[in-house]
Amino acid sequence: MRWRGNRKSSNVEDRRGMRASGSGRLSGGSGMLRLLPMVFKLLGFKGTLVLAACVGAYGLFTGNLGNLLGGLGLQQDPSITRPAVQFHETAEEKELVDFVSVILADTEDTWTTLFHQRGKTYTEPRLVLFRDAVDSTCGMAQSAVGPFYCPGDQHVYIDLGFFDQLKNRFNAPGDFAQAYVIAHEVGHHIQTLLGISDHVHAARRKLNTAEGNQLSVRLELQADCLAGVWANHANRTRQLLEVGDLEEGLSAASAIGDDTLQKQSQGYVSPDSFTHGSSAQRVKWFTIGLESGDMASCDTFNNFGAK
Repeated sequence: MRWRGNRKSSNVEDRRGMRASGSGRLSGGSGMLRLLPMVFKLLGFKGTLVLAACVGAYGLFTGNLGNLLGGLGLQQDPSITRPAVQFHETAEEKELVDFVSVILADTEDTWTTLFHQRGKTYTEPRLVLFRDAVDSTCGMAQSAVGPFYCPGDQHVYIDLGFFDQLKNRFNAPGDFAQAYVIAHEVGHHIQTLLGISDHVHAARRKLNTAEGNQLSVRLELQADCLAGVWANHANRTRQLLEVGDLEEGLSAASAIGDDTLQKQSQGYVSPDSFTHGSSAQRVKWFTIGLESGDMASCDTFNNFGAK
């Protein structure tokens, strides 16, 4: 990607030198460790011996942590504090911070323009960098859950170490694959601003698990499509993409399909427990947004298409 020298966002909050509360206390009486089995059940996985690995795999690019905790009525105790810890930034990580800041700024430029065209004002999200664990309005999260968006504070949360996993564990290397992660989480922010997320979560409460999962799939696929819309505008108006970038994005979308991750984590596929979409679906909807550059093309609820 041609990102160097471009504008950096002022909405990046660096908490890598701060320690998340060890209590992990959530109002409602449940800490993160007690909540994980419930999360696991909702996502369709079984067992607790491989929680860290499976939650890490299943949490990729989801934005689901905030949605899930909010739906369960679990909010962070505001009394939690984060004392400073010793922190050393390598040159490689500093460049990655610059990259994340530039990509976030580019999403800001794109969505400010597209919202203005619709007669709306775009409210920019904040992106929080952390290490190991982080406190959010949605609760305390470990790095294992992957990048996530919390609608309660309208923040995107990323541990930069995740990008190493994306490259080495999921075989999806490249800067555009990393940009896709950020753009997908910003897609969840768009859904929050437009009221789509609230509508979906309200509807899910009236459905059984399998039906609710189908709504979650459509929400996640829409975020993929919105990431594609951003990529279209970033390339068309600012020529950010280089040869091979699109392949990186498609590889990342394919690597985190429900079917692929379930095969890796539990050895079999359970379609009724899908909450993010198959690899083919995620590639399809990212491509739709990428080719059209039109938010209207991302109607995954009325134009779900072939599975």
